[in-house]
Amino acid sequence: MEGKEEDVRVGANKFPERQPIGTSAQSDKDYKEPPPAPLFEPGELASWSFWRAGIAEFIATFLFLYITVLTVMGVKRSPNMCASVGIQGIAWAFGGMIFALVYCTAGISGGHINPAVTFGLFLARKLSLTRAVYYIVMQCLGAICGAGVVKGFQPKKYQALGGGANTIAHGYTKGSGLGAEIIGTFVLVYTVFSATDAKRNARDSHVPILAPLPIGFAVFLVHLATIPITGTGINPARSLGAAIIFNKDNAWNDHWVFWVGPFIGAALAALYHVIVIRAIPFKSRS
Repeated sequence: MEGKEEDVRVGANKFPERQPIGTSAQSDKDYKEPPPAPLFEPGELASWSFWRAGIAEFIATFLFLYITVLTVMGVKRSPNMCASVGIQGIAWAFGGMIFALVYCTAGISGGHINPAVTFGLFLARKLSLTRAVYYIVMQCLGAICGAGVVKGFQPKKYQALGGGANTIAHGYTKGSGLGAEIIGTFVLVYTVFSATDAKRNARDSHVPILAPLPIGFAVFLVHLATIPITGTGINPARSLGAAIIFNKDNAWNDHWVFWVGPFIGAALAALYHVIVIRAIPFKSRS
């Protein structure tokens, strides 16, 4: 009897269990994927954490505009680039502030500080429409206030030095500016998705702590590449805040580029992440 049972067990090993395919292949994951956020979540409005998150986005965007616009003005008032921090310094100011502010606010609001980032995460079902709209409104208000405080400190110099407003540089077409904003925002939002990916967070415990670093570094690199073209928007709130406070025709002529470009770039990054990078694996039968 024992010999027969052994033969049965040996025979069973000749026909291994079939591997799951399609959606069932996700059952053996070693990490937990957060459920998709609902389109509308009325219960959020009764939660203090919801309102606190919006306040955090407001303050973060306020500080972001205050530091970065002052840096841009400091470079423009210098007689030459060598007498100031130059383009590299501007890029470091933007990237460094994003690194610091994402680190400070990630646990409260997610550390978006950018309507394009919020839009991309909304498309990927990471947050509800209610929260997305609330964040974008608070980000824009924070940006307006941040630029407004800079102008309040030095109104004449603010107007004379351009107020940090985004414009397409001479020699570049609107198409060039739009392309630069699309690709630049794609780099940023793609980095955000990769740095906050649930699968990576589960397998590499250090990733959540380091997440602000690649995001800030992406902002730094994009600024190095696109400051000569558009002054680098990749953040509609940043462009809107500076344009409203500066309020000159040249700040509004191509302002649509700094909304359309970042939103297209964010949408493409969200689609790439959801459809290609995080697509449901299909395992072949063995």
